[in-house]
Amino acid sequence: MDNSNKKIFLYDTTLRDGTQSEDVNFTVIDKLRIAERLIEFGIDCIEGGWPGSNPRDMEFFNALKKSKSVCIDKISAFGSTRRAKKTCENDEIIQALLNADVPNITIFGKTWDLHVREALKISLDENIEIIYDTVRYLKSKVDRVYYDAEHFFDGYNDNPEYALKTLLAARDAGADCVILCETNGGAMPDKVAEIVSVVKNRLNDYPFGIHAHNDCEMAVANSIMAVKGGASHVQGTINGYGERCGNANLCSIIPNLQLKYGYDCVTSDNLTKLKSLSDFLDEIGNLKHNTHRPYVGKSAFAHKGGVHVSAILKNSKTYEHIAPELVGNTQRVLLSDLSGKSNLIYKAKEFGLDIESQSDTIQKVLLQLKELENRGFQYEGAEASFELLIRRAMNTLPEFFDILSYRVIDEKNKSLSVAPMAEATVRVAVNGEVEHTAAGGNGPVNALDKAIRKALVYFYPQLKDMVLVDYKVRILSSHNGTQATTRVLVVSQDSFSTWSTVGVAENIIDASYHALLDSIIYKLLKDKK
Repeated sequence: MDNSNKKIFLYDTTLRDGTQSEDVNFTVIDKLRIAERLIEFGIDCIEGGWPGSNPRDMEFFNALKKSKSVCIDKISAFGSTRRAKKTCENDEIIQALLNADVPNITIFGKTWDLHVREALKISLDENIEIIYDTVRYLKSKVDRVYYDAEHFFDGYNDNPEYALKTLLAARDAGADCVILCETNGGAMPDKVAEIVSVVKNRLNDYPFGIHAHNDCEMAVANSIMAVKGGASHVQGTINGYGERCGNANLCSIIPNLQLKYGYDCVTSDNLTKLKSLSDFLDEIGNLKHNTHRPYVGKSAFAHKGGVHVSAILKNSKTYEHIAPELVGNTQRVLLSDLSGKSNLIYKAKEFGLDIESQSDTIQKVLLQLKELENRGFQYEGAEASFELLIRRAMNTLPEFFDILSYRVIDEKNKSLSVAPMAEATVRVAVNGEVEHTAAGGNGPVNALDKAIRKALVYFYPQLKDMVLVDYKVRILSSHNGTQATTRVLVVSQDSFSTWSTVGVAENIIDASYHALLDSIIYKLLKDKK
């Protein structure tokens, strides 16, 4: 079957469902950066959060209105149907969705009669009325309404006619798409295919989608079976983040649909950015990379066994199901210098640097990258440090200052009512002139940031505009001290721009120092331009 003309609508819920994962936590600025990257990759709609349910999600929607880099047309607000005995006009949940001021709204409603009777404690007919009324009301207010049929497959198993009736209510009320939610993650692919076939016939080719959870390691398979059965809308998260065992992993679904079945998900060029997108999300979330993820993991195309290595040296197809470059990955045994150089040249061009003609410099940077990666550096999500790395290799980075020494003291008073105190002392030299300053802060990283910039602001007043808004520390090893990587996120208030830098060292303070230094150098470099 030729699926080359069938477009799959990709709906990402990393910023909402993904953040329910036990290990995932994004700041508002993180969410804005992620949304921008997802749109750039080709995601059709991004679920931004549940406005009104928590302050951070509401802050995100407010920040969207000021953002110049995130296309608000791609963002959806998420919430529930109106409550029983309330109208849409006086239901705070519904009004909070509208106050998010985005053109897309996704609502979930009860499909399983068990939930209607036991959780909502209302009649089955009243639930149908709630679904219809909510969808119709919201559709009159915004451009697009997506209806998530919560627990659809469990509901269908217990009462198929009622589960289908809830879908028809949302369809008849004007929902742009109804989504079959495999909420408990317990369905098997053959059962999903069977139910989807019935849904397709009953909906009369009305657009429908799939939202699967991974409790039985079937979320990707169930999503693919739904698409093969007629679903054109697929929900999931990057790297499979999500509550319990996670959501359907878009990093597996997208290449499976596009490369194995011929569906149109994203452009071929964007597909080559899949691995970097996966790495970016891990770095922003301060999560350790899962090297064994299909398609995007570092080990996905790695070969160790002697028989395997011998075979792929003759023909890589012998032990690789696709060319790794299709998803932005690389073969680990036959390390492609050409591929590495191409990626480096491409990235340098993004920074406005012509490195293509400097073959010696390219090789030097590649060797540095290998060495730094072994030490724990990950440049995904820290583009500023990566640009500085290239500039240093090209000898095009000015020497703005020299840090002669620094010291950080973190003191905790015996009294539990007194917060810990941090103080940093720094000596810097600029053009032979030395400045010696100290500053206190909310923790050692904040104190060090303040002290460095306090010392330098005499020479570079524009550093007053910089604000350290976030930093993340990851412990790499507890041997020989505490080896750590620190990632900092900085805002320049004069231009409302953000950038991220990274540092790795044998202890947390030194790692933070290197990350902070890069952030300041990057600011001075951009101002110089």
